[in-house]
Amino acid sequence: MTEKHRFLNDPQSLHIRRRRWLTAALGGAAALAGAGLAWRTYQPQSTAPGAEAALWGQAFARPDGTMLNMASMRGRPVLLNFWATWCPPCVEELPLLSDFYQLNSPKGWQVLGFAVDQVEPVKRFLLKTPVTFPVLMAGTAGIELSKSLGNLVGGLPFTVVFGSDGLVAHRKMGKVTPEDLLAWGALT
Repeated sequence: MTEKHRFLNDPQSLHIRRRRWLTAALGGAAALAGAGLAWRTYQPQSTAPGAEAALWGQAFARPDGTMLNMASMRGRPVLLNFWATWCPPCVEELPLLSDFYQLNSPKGWQVLGFAVDQVEPVKRFLLKTPVTFPVLMAGTAGIELSKSLGNLVGGLPFTVVFGSDGLVAHRKMGKVTPEDLLAWGALT
C-alpha cells in the first residue's frame, strides 16, 4: 500500500477531511443565510414618479364593500402594510400592527392593511383574527401598487410609512419588528 493510500484510509485523516467538509458546508450555509437576510431586509430607495400623489387620489374597497378614500388620510402619518392571508410572515406581524395602531392612533397615526388577496379569504381570516385597523382590498393590483411605492421585487409583507406631508418616509421589505414600529412612531 502506498503512503497516499495509507493517508486516505487513516481514521485520523478521515476525521480531518470530514471536519474540513463540515466547516465548508457550514460556511456556505452561513453565506446563503446572510444573502437571504440581506434580500429580506432590502430597503428600496425609490418611488415611481407620481406614485405618492396618485395614491392619495384613489379609493379602495373594504372587505364589506364600503369604500375608503385615501384623500381622507392625507395630512397625517400613515402606515400601509401589504399582506395576504396565505403569507405566514404577513399574518405573524398583524398583531404588532394592531398594537401600533391602538397606541398611536390618538397621536394621529393611521394604519391601513392592503390585502393582496381575494375578498372571501380575507373576510374568513378577519372573523378568526380581527385587527384594529382598516383592511382594504388591493387584490393582485396591490402588487403593482406596492412596486410603484418601492417594492421592486413584489414580495410580501411590504410596509410603507408616509409622513404627515404625504411623502414616503420609510419602507420595509419583510416582517416588521417592534423596533421598526418604535422608530416609526417617533415621526409624529
